[in-house]
Amino acid sequence: MSLQEATTPDSKTLNSVQDNKHSAQQKYSRKNPYPAELLKRVKLNAEGSAKETIHLEFKLEEAALTYEAGDSLAVLAHNADDVVQDIITLTKLNSSSLVKIKGESYTLLESLTSKLDITTLSLSVIKRYNELISDNQLEELLKPENKNDLQDYISGREIIDLLYEFPAEELSADALISIMRKLPSRLYSIASSPKAHPQEVHLTVGVVRYHTHGRERKGVCSTFLAERISKGSKAEVFVTTNKKFKLPVNNETPIIMVGPGTGIAPFRAFIEERKATNASGKNWLFFGDQHYSTDFLYQSEWQNYLNEGILTKLDVAFSRDQKEKIYVQNRMLDNSRELFAWLEKGAYFYVCGDATRMANDVDDALHYIIEKEGGLEQEDAKAYVKKLKDEKRYLRDVY
Repeated sequence: MSLQEATTPDSKTLNSVQDNKHSAQQKYSRKNPYPAELLKRVKLNAEGSAKETIHLEFKLEEAALTYEAGDSLAVLAHNADDVVQDIITLTKLNSSSLVKIKGESYTLLESLTSKLDITTLSLSVIKRYNELISDNQLEELLKPENKNDLQDYISGREIIDLLYEFPAEELSADALISIMRKLPSRLYSIASSPKAHPQEVHLTVGVVRYHTHGRERKGVCSTFLAERISKGSKAEVFVTTNKKFKLPVNNETPIIMVGPGTGIAPFRAFIEERKATNASGKNWLFFGDQHYSTDFLYQSEWQNYLNEGILTKLDVAFSRDQKEKIYVQNRMLDNSRELFAWLEKGAYFYVCGDATRMANDVDDALHYIIEKEGGLEQEDAKAYVKKLKDEKRYLRDVY
């Protein structure tokens, strides 16, 4: 056997290596999450901001988890200790009591901390709880004709409010957990390119905190990432691929990105990817938030990309910096002629962020721009947008 034969792997060996790598990538899931070490956490908003947005960087061992720009990272959070303790105290249950969840035994404390959704109040939760306590007022609230009153009650409340306002005379640990669903994972758009940050994955997270019905509330996963894991500790994660939100295969294709607030996350990944691959296509970003001085997320990075010529255009909208509120869709309309010209040259149009209002407003603005600048009737503008979608050039990652 020659030296070359001894050191060059044959196709069977290569396939085996690739299969092993593939299986390593595929084995991580909700049932078997990857323990990712937190390397860094930085608050992105400046002092005085009404918002709390954080940037997180997690370590990935080589070939453990792989992802592409546009994918999401699912995080399995733990509930806040004080919320767990409030429920145990209110129900007067023993935290060491054993309960079963799908055949597995846990203490009540374990189940409320890491297995169950102990906050989300819903119709099904109220129904299940009322089956245990048979309360006349809840019975009335659950009638179909009172669905508006039911929604008013649910809004801004959590499970602990239900337990407090409609106390059970006696409630076992098993009965308590029977009203709750499994704690869901939380998906976050990945804010990094693996080509720019090998063996790392970055997130941009808006931390949720608010006050309603006499209680302080907090987002389960966002506050878990903000305060319940420390640098060097690990979070359970897995990658969720998003085949419908990817960069163009042709690196020469121009892209337009609309991402206010934390919707900026995948576009940070996109620009890092375009830089790493020396893509020649033009890149245009629309970003918006409340105030320029406190809420311009990743400001220095975008300015550097502009100076380097990687970012072709940057248009920003800070809604609270003037009397009249200005949003990303307003900036789109300000640049309607050029935006339509980019679309005519084959640009991909991406939107990421709030689905309830922003995404619809951006969609309306896009239709108007195409109608105006293309000299089209309303129905023809709709057909133009439909064609963009059919060609997978109008892509949205909204939540």
